[in-house]
Amino acid sequence: MGAGSWESHHAISTLMFRYAECVDQANFAGLAQLFAHGHLGSPSAASDQGMTGEQLGRFYAKTNKVHPDGTLRTRHLTTNLMIDIDEPRNTAAARSYYLVLQATENLPFQPIVAGRYEDRFDRIDGEWRFAERLVHVDQIGDVSEHLTFDLSQGNVRFPTGR
Repeated sequence: MGAGSWESHHAISTLMFRYAECVDQANFAGLAQLFAHGHLGSPSAASDQGMTGEQLGRFYAKTNKVHPDGTLRTRHLTTNLMIDIDEPRNTAAARSYYLVLQATENLPFQPIVAGRYEDRFDRIDGEWRFAERLVHVDQIGDVSEHLTFDLSQGNVRFPTGR
C-alpha cells in the first residue's frame, strides 16, 4: 500500500463496521446517511439497481423488526475484510463475510443469516463513501424475529428508483 493507504484502509473498514452498528441499533437514519451517495442492492436480480439514502432507511425500517429495547436484538459481525485501494483514482473495492446472530424472548441465541458483501467506495473531497454494496445471502436460519418478510424465498428485491 502506498502513502496514505493505512488511513484509507482504516476509513473504509470503519464504514463497513458502521453499517453493522447502524443495523443492530435500528439506526435507520444513520444507515440512510451512510448510503447518501451510494446504493445497496442484491445480486439476485440483474435489473435490481438497489436503494440509496432515505429510501434505504425507510426500507430497513419497514422490513426489520425493532424489539422493545429499541434494537433488532442482533449482532452483525463483519469479518475477512479484503480491501483493495486505488489511491490515485480515489476508489476502492472490498469483499467481506458477515454473520448475523440474534437472541430474543422467543428465540434462543443463534446465527440467523450469513453471507458476503461486495463493496465499492469513492473518495470525494478527502472522505471515503460507499458507492455500492451488494449483499449476498448464502445461509439462512430462523429470521422470524428479525425480518418482516420470508428471506428463504430468495430473490430479495430492493425497490428501484435511485
